Amino acid sequence: MRKQLVSRKERITVGEFRVANPRMSCQNVDVYYNNGDKKAINNISLDIGRNQVIALIGPSGCGKSTFLRCLNRMNDTIDGCKVTGQITIDNKNIYDRDVDVVPLRAQVGMVFQKPNPFPKSIYDNIAYGPKIHGLVQNRDETDELVEQSLKRAGLWKEVKDRLDQPGTGLSGGQQQRLCIARTIAVNPEIILMDEPCSALDPIATAIIEDLIDELKQDYSIAIVTHSMQQASRVSQRTGYFHLGDLIEVGPTDQIFLNPLHQLTEDYITGRFG
Repeated sequence: MRKQLVSRKERITVGEFRVANPRMSCQNVDVYYNNGDKKAINNISLDIGRNQVIALIGPSGCGKSTFLRCLNRMNDTIDGCKVTGQITIDNKNIYDRDVDVVPLRAQVGMVFQKPNPFPKSIYDNIAYGPKIHGLVQNRDETDELVEQSLKRAGLWKEVKDRLDQPGTGLSGGQQQRLCIARTIAVNPEIILMDEPCSALDPIATAIIEDLIDELKQDYSIAIVTHSMQQASRVSQRTGYFHLGDLIEVGPTDQIFLNPLHQLTEDYITGRFG
């Protein structure tokens, strides 16, 4: 028997969008493009749990990456984009006028779909952020932070003897781990990942997934992925997006094994998407 469809207004009540003591809380978030002519995100409420991975899944163009970019105000860089609602960290709305996006984007770091190392040495890729944010005072502190960041990203043993070589000379998987190390180096609390493995081979993907599992011990992670298998492997909670709506969110096992909404079930079972 097919599950009963619910109206758009009711969809956000399906599942568990609230968590106890969240690291970040999103309430009634809407996103508009073209100076308000196009609405991309509809009234999204969602919590990012502490030391937890939440996966955002759904068909292409459903709004999951747009929503992810709201969480560190990357949408500010898009002309004609407007975000309404509240997104809070420590009860502070990150969209308040007095919020400086530079420290915000250190606190809420981002790893993109395509690895994007700076055109600098491996060492300088890691050291650049801590230097501009005043996290290191001298060369010894910088050396230690570079080493620790690369170790936490599982890359130190592979690059420790060539730190002066360009980061762009690494393999795709190594470049992505370098970008993760670069994100870690500025001491974030939340890490956003926008399809971080889509350009990688299966071996590199497995390494990144193992790394995500380790990183959740210290960070809250939100990952957009087109791979439902990846979502099921790395996340504790999953949210399903459809045409700009958050249809359902809850424990990953529940979403994949016993979804509450017919649209979620249709996507997971391959009926569309």
